[in-house]
This record gives sequence, C-alpha cells and structure tokens, in this order.
Amino acid sequence: MRKDGYTGILRKDYPLAPQDNRAWTQEEIDRLFEDDLVRFERGVLRMSPNLAGRQSSFDAVVSFAFNAGVGNYQRSSIRMKNNRTDYEGAAEAFMMWTTGGGKELPGLVRRRKAEKALYLRGV
Repeated sequence: MRKDGYTGILRKDYPLAPQDNRAWTQEEIDRLFEDDLVRFERGVLRMSPNLAGRQSSFDAVVSFAFNAGVGNYQRSSIRMKNNRTDYEGAAEAFMMWTTGGGKELPGLVRRRKAEKALYLRGV
C-alpha cells in the first residue's frame, strides 16, 4: 500500500507492449484520443438518449464520463436526474464528484463547475 492509502492497480504494474514502447506522433495520439472519445460518446448516449440534440449538455456529460468513467456515470445522480428530466438537479449533481483520495481537489472543483455550466447551456 502507498503512503496515501491507495490500494488500486498502478500504471507501472502494466508493462508496455514492445510496439508501444516508442515515441508517438501527435497524429497517432490524436487518433487514440478520438477513438476513446467515440467510445465514451456511445456509452453516454446509450444510457441517456435524451441528451441527443442537447449538444452542450451532452458534451458536459461526456467530459464527466471520460474523467470519472462510464460505469460511474451509469451509477451517478447526474444520469438518474438527467434521465428523469430533472436538469437542474443533474447539474447540481456534478458537484458531488469533486474528491479524490478522500479530499476535495481544487482541480476537480474547477472541472465540475465548468461541466455544470456547460450542461446548463444545453437545457
């Protein structure tokens, strides 16, 4: 266990495949990001089809899911309230996701405030 109490799997525990242990071009990195983003967009639309046509709200939720994970979005109050058309409640629920390691993190507070504001632009 680390000093901060983290007991999860660390990235260093996964060795790179030989073909991936190299310098990547910006185009390759952009393509990997785009491929990841498509997976998150599909996952969000599958769980919240009412976001289709509400681009700003959709973008905010995809940003959240990309950061916290699609599984966390699936279990979140954000999804539940959005799907019940409680858009104000869904926007407020973004602020429930500002901690890491049991501490409120200023970076996550800024990110969630930005996602909340973006979400509300689509309402």
